[in-house]
Amino acid sequence: MRRLLALTFFSILLFSCNNSKNKTYSAFDKAMEANNHPGKKLMEINCYTCHSPSATEENRIGPPMIAIKKHYIDNQTSKAEFIDNMQAWIKNPNAKDAKMFGAVKRFGVMPKQSFPEATIEKIADYMFDFDIEQPEWFDDHYNNEHGKGKGQGKGQGKGQGMGNGIKKNMQQPQTNIEDLPYAERGLKYALATKAVLGKNLMGTIQKKGTLEALAFCNIKAYPLTDSMSVVQNAVIKRVSDKPRNQNNQANAKELGYINTFKNSIANNEEASPIVKELESSVKVYYPITTNTMCLQCHGKPNETIENSTLTKIKSLYPNDKAIGYNTNEVRGIWSVTFEK
Repeated sequence: MRRLLALTFFSILLFSCNNSKNKTYSAFDKAMEANNHPGKKLMEINCYTCHSPSATEENRIGPPMIAIKKHYIDNQTSKAEFIDNMQAWIKNPNAKDAKMFGAVKRFGVMPKQSFPEATIEKIADYMFDFDIEQPEWFDDHYNNEHGKGKGQGKGQGKGQGMGNGIKKNMQQPQTNIEDLPYAERGLKYALATKAVLGKNLMGTIQKKGTLEALAFCNIKAYPLTDSMSVVQNAVIKRVSDKPRNQNNQANAKELGYINTFKNSIANNEEASPIVKELESSVKVYYPITTNTMCLQCHGKPNETIENSTLTKIKSLYPNDKAIGYNTNEVRGIWSVTFEK
């Protein structure tokens, strides 16, 4: 009898251990699946300049992605409906159709941008199925806005992620940036710089207007870019075939890369970084594209550029060429150089 009890106890213990291991592996596998989902990287590339999970509550230019998820997904929302809603909003952002009235009041309607439908579909697919990064302050903010009862409001979607967020730095397994493939490493350097410039520029536009934003670009853009070069231990530049500042004139090789990206954008393709390996260093190039906010300073005179803005541009940049753009056009490229 004692042998039978011991054998039963051992079997239960063994089953419990195996079950615990399966749960551990299952959680790890799911984390890896999320980390490898193409929508995750596309979201970081295309959305985090304005919707970053790392920005503070006060120092932001748009709501975090977890807030978007919670406002668009509830218990009745299917993945197909969520993807359709995201596609419709990106194609025509406007105050009338907005579901985030507080965000529109604070930040304004997001600038219209043109993304391939496949890109938005992958981002929305990732958002629906997986927990996404959220700022440390978000839970308190959301509970204050929607009541203290967690899980009682929106955001309990049907996807694997169930509408939840994961606090910044608690997401999927992280990789040292030096261990990333060269294309991804260079892109992260460029996007980090873009986020700093974008946050400061768009914040200036929102608080002080377009003319002050021009003054900001004239005085601060180069020092901020240089400081990010120091932080990232890389040489980071923005160059163009139609520069505003003549120091940003693209060279012959860079002009060729600009044309390559123009062809990709014209064909409604998601642009991929161009990587050129040298003996001891690597150069990575990635496009800079326009949205409706860009057109306030880079659009067409008498259409999207006001006369006062055009006068200011001419006074600050007598040899300016950086006007005449529509949305979703390549205005230049990031050029990032780092050691192997």
